[in-house]
Amino acid sequence: MNLTLGSWQRLWGELGAATASGGLMNQLVAAWGEPQRHYHTLQHLRECLAHFEAASMLARRPAEVELAIWFHDAVYDPRREDNEQRSADWARDSVLAAGCDAQVADRVHALVLATRGHVAEGDDPDTRLLLDIDLAILGAAPARFDDYERQVRREYAHVDDAQWGAGRARVLRGFLGRPRIFATDAFRDALEARARDNLARSLAALG
Repeated sequence: MNLTLGSWQRLWGELGAATASGGLMNQLVAAWGEPQRHYHTLQHLRECLAHFEAASMLARRPAEVELAIWFHDAVYDPRREDNEQRSADWARDSVLAAGCDAQVADRVHALVLATRGHVAEGDDPDTRLLLDIDLAILGAAPARFDDYERQVRREYAHVDDAQWGAGRARVLRGFLGRPRIFATDAFRDALEARARDNLARSLAALG
């Protein structure tokens, strides 16, 4: 799925917007291209949109999921802990400014916030799909997964190796300890086994 003005305008039309701001799209593209980012970049956005394009039939409100993808890491500073909140607030403000229904704004806000803990509470299919899309990198081919690991480490270059290793190990064990990493059957069937192999290999490399 390309980051084109045409696809952007189509998305906002599906959301019921009175207007589709090309300026907002440019702001988002610029945000995803900020220099402190190495994994949470336009590459990640494009990968997420590609997964969505392949799995959009799983969504209840696909346009809302697609917009949440655009915004889910729109604000990203690895030194802060409120990135998801700020991203969600930006999304809600933008949806309201475009003249969409307040319920749409609230649902998109909730979707973006759900990426904070990557736990799908309840059985909302859109939340489950969005989180699986965001976590799909864990089940990527080994070479891409290893590249992702290096990219994330670069984002946390301000953290020393000991702190990084301990923190990263907690994250990896957290995912491996889940009964299932992916909430939807489609993503689980496609990616769960490889994700567990990748995570176990990464954990072993930390020593």
